[in-house]
Amino acid sequence: MQPLALCRQTLNIALPKGRLGDKVYSLLANIGYDCPEFSQNSRKLILENEQNGVRYFLVKPSDVAIYVERGAADVGVVGKDVLIEFEPDVYELLDLQIGKCRVAVAGPEVYEKSAGASLRIATKYPNIARKYYASRHRGIEVIKLNGSIELAPLVGLSDLIVDIVETGGTLRDNNLRVLHEIMDISARLIANKSSYKFKGAEIDRMADKLKGALEK
Repeated sequence: MQPLALCRQTLNIALPKGRLGDKVYSLLANIGYDCPEFSQNSRKLILENEQNGVRYFLVKPSDVAIYVERGAADVGVVGKDVLIEFEPDVYELLDLQIGKCRVAVAGPEVYEKSAGASLRIATKYPNIARKYYASRHRGIEVIKLNGSIELAPLVGLSDLIVDIVETGGTLRDNNLRVLHEIMDISARLIANKSSYKFKGAEIDRMADKLKGALEK
């Protein structure tokens, strides 16, 4: 009989670059999806271990859901914020309980604006911002930015920001503070819907092993 590892279907995994990706890889390596190339100082974007039935694609965190939704990857790991903001057509399988942070409204330490006035909100999450303020019946002008969101209220580009907050250190260093918390977020395991039809057994095996590791 062939070893179980050799009977696996190869799973294509979109792994976010950076700290989150390193944490996710450690989880996967510990449950049998290791790839020796990952620990090497390599600039390769595709890393594969045929024996373990795994192929990793290293991608920008915000692009993981695109790779999975369009079928380039079978599964991937992405923040809940991305799933809510872009609503990709994928299956959300598991909360990995890592990469925990918050989406919040933040602004100057001393902030005043009349209740009826429209707000200028700088953010890379326009849909989340619009939904949040619509629920509060408050008009806003969204200013879409891709980085250094905290700078916007400091130079008068916006009144407030909607952004990811982990420790709050960057906010404090720039005399900003959290005014309202919108939602807690964490990393989620997602799957392509077509892949799940054909590789469902292997995807479920991975998810079950991850769940078991997280519960220890």
